[in-house]
Amino acid sequence: MNEPIARRLVVVSAGLGQPSSTRLLADRLSLATARALGDSGMDPATETIELRGHGQELVNNLLTGFPPAPLRRVVETTLASDGLIAVTPIFNASYSGLFKLIYDVLERDSLAELPVLVAATGGTKRHSLALDYAVRPLFAYLGAAVVPTAVFAAAEDWGAAAGATDPGLTERIERAAGELAEAMARPRPRVPGDAFAEPVAFEDLLRSVRGGAGGAREPRDNPAQSDG
Repeated sequence: MNEPIARRLVVVSAGLGQPSSTRLLADRLSLATARALGDSGMDPATETIELRGHGQELVNNLLTGFPPAPLRRVVETTLASDGLIAVTPIFNASYSGLFKLIYDVLERDSLAELPVLVAATGGTKRHSLALDYAVRPLFAYLGAAVVPTAVFAAAEDWGAAAGATDPGLTERIERAAGELAEAMARPRPRVPGDAFAEPVAFEDLLRSVRGGAGGAREPRDNPAQSDG
């Protein structure tokens, strides 16, 4: 009997409240995707990242160019995934600033070919178009493979009973989860790690300079003096 294929699913939620409808939608999508992966003979491992706990770290990363250790783990976890669910609240007709920050600190091609399911929450269904003119283009720019179905949940989609949802929302969740699980079944080439994440110690650099001080130096080409 063949062993199930392991697949790592990362869920990024940019909800500001606690609890939040954004996190609720993220959890629904996560459960549906894990179920679809299991039905396809895969062994899913899911991790959910709440960006609200990394806001200051994200700002510091943008200002200094270096991620603090907790944020570095978030980035590494995201890049090592086989699939990503990205959920944002819609503010002023677009994704939230907190949601955008995590993708601002990633390298341009680091999400290349990564299967991504995009989703959003908002007060009314009028905000649903933001998924197509704002969120989807963001991941297209990053080179991700966004699944066809995006999921938007307005306030009216959540029922009064705890955990209740509109049948239309449930259908969209199941369809998008199935598409993501199908895309995750195909292996994705891994992105090389950051070559500067572990720089050479200064003592080692100094030792190499001292060791080569007595030797002849190789001449360097000067482009300004080149005959070509």
